[in-house]
Amino acid sequence: MLRSMITAANTMNQLQQQLDVISHNITNSNTTGFKRRETNFSELLVQQFTNLPNDQANRLTPAGVRRGVGAKLGETNLVLKQGVLMQTGRPLDVAFAKEGQFFRVLINHQDGTSTIGYTRDGAFYLSPSEADPNELMLVTSDGYPVLDRNNEPILVRDGFQKITITNTGTIQVTGANGNVSQTVELGVTNILRPQLLQSIGDNLLAFPDLAQLGVGEADVAQDMIGNMRSQIHLQQGALEQSNVDLGTEMTDLMLTQRSYQMNGKSISISDQMLGLINGIRS
Repeated sequence: MLRSMITAANTMNQLQQQLDVISHNITNSNTTGFKRRETNFSELLVQQFTNLPNDQANRLTPAGVRRGVGAKLGETNLVLKQGVLMQTGRPLDVAFAKEGQFFRVLINHQDGTSTIGYTRDGAFYLSPSEADPNELMLVTSDGYPVLDRNNEPILVRDGFQKITITNTGTIQVTGANGNVSQTVELGVTNILRPQLLQSIGDNLLAFPDLAQLGVGEADVAQDMIGNMRSQIHLQQGALEQSNVDLGTEMTDLMLTQRSYQMNGKSISISDQMLGLINGIRS
């Protein structure tokens, strides 16, 4: 097989992964709080051929010939750029007005374990609590419990008059008598190393096993408690839109498709050359 076919095949496989990332961005262009990802390519291994071992010429470039074997998708980066805020007027809709801050939610797994997930989607709802029918649990649109500053599910006593969420993430529940009957602080985390976050579905992000990476939790995320609560910027009655720019994504999509077609054409031409060679031999 010609080297050009190997190089093109390797690159096409990586371009397909880039197409998947772009398609995922476009699909979630209307998803509340979604953060797009962008791809970065790097070169695969390069082979060095020293074709003139006794070359004494003064060269501006390194001696010999270097042949690559294609490109690879080096990494996909999470882009935390702020999305546009859309006013809804709904009391349980809340949006971040600052980059890097996420709500904490509880993810219960089928094996009985639970982990903490992160989301920018502030479209919250009240769902009846299984433990007490007179209590309502604050959940996401997909039913995941929203956590407070102590990583406990937020429960609201039924029969309240209204719910107010301050700019610093404090939930104030006003009872039927017009007095504040309950105060809870939303669990908010400032992500320090967003590139470690992994998508786990339902517009949620989570960290991998940090112990295997040799990284401590304090190095990747910081829970906003105490004096840090003043740095939280929330807006009630609004939702943050996706930060996907369809114009940019469509441009990247066309460029990737053109690159894919060019590499496919390279394989086709290489196959024709092999056919000519085989015809000469016969």
